[in-house]
Parts: sequence; C-alpha cells; structure tokens
Amino acid sequence: MISSSVRKGLLVGVAGLSLTGAVAGCAPGVNLSADSIPATSPTKTQSAESSAPLAQTSGYKDGAFSADGAYTSPNGQESIGVQLTLTSGAVSAVEVTAHATNPMSEKFQGEFKDGIAAQIVGKKLDEIKVTKVAGSSLTSGGFNQALETIKAQAK
Repeated sequence: MISSSVRKGLLVGVAGLSLTGAVAGCAPGVNLSADSIPATSPTKTQSAESSAPLAQTSGYKDGAFSADGAYTSPNGQESIGVQLTLTSGAVSAVEVTAHATNPMSEKFQGEFKDGIAAQIVGKKLDEIKVTKVAGSSLTSGGFNQALETIKAQAK
C-alpha cells in the first residue's frame, strides 16, 4: 500500500508536469513538436562526419616510376629494369626489363619477369620485399635495389 504522503508527492509531481506542459503550450512562439526540439546527441549524419577516419595516405605519389637494380650473379654483375605503377600507395602494375648479359641470367630474369606481378600487384609499396620469384633468387636482389630507388622517387 502507498502511504498518503507518497501519494501526495506523486500527485504534486504529476500536476507540476502537467502545468509545465500547459504553460509552455500557451507561450507565444514556442513550438514543442518533436521536430523542433534540438537533439542532445549527434544525428546519424553528424555522427558519420565526426567519426569518419581521416584519409590515410601512404606518403607515396601516384604514377609510374622506374629504376634499374644491380646484383651479382655467378657470371658477374647483372642488372634488371623495374617500372612500377602506384595507386594510393599500392602497386597497380609492374613491368620488368631484363638486362642480362649471360644466357643463364637471361633465363632467370625471364622467369622472374613472368612471376613478379603475382607476388606484388595489389600490395602496399612498404610491404614488398621480394626474396625469390619462380626459382630466381639473385634477381630479387636487383629488384629490391630498384624498389628502394622507386620509393625515393615516389616520396
């Protein structure tokens, strides 16, 4: 059972709320519809704008960049040409030009050329470190050297 003092308190509270609503409704220029009440929390649009992450950039310019890289094979010094196309810091295309002077180096550079795109296209430039492609491990050294030059060009 509710005591009479608690009952009176509840009635006074309800009456006060009713009176507040009635007075506010009578005031000139006051519109208390749900659309006119200012939001105390962000709307979906505000929330999306304020919580959207800042655009992350890779620090590399988009475009095509090329460099040669050198390495030492059992047959002496060799080099390989590398052209990378960067889009948003990731490799979107790669071309390798073989500069081999020895038939064995030509073979390995050709195999490297045929397999490199599958390993690096779509990857961020800073994530690439080639060790062996299609059985060619020494050519990777020249490629990585060219890659470092390309990183410097694209900064």
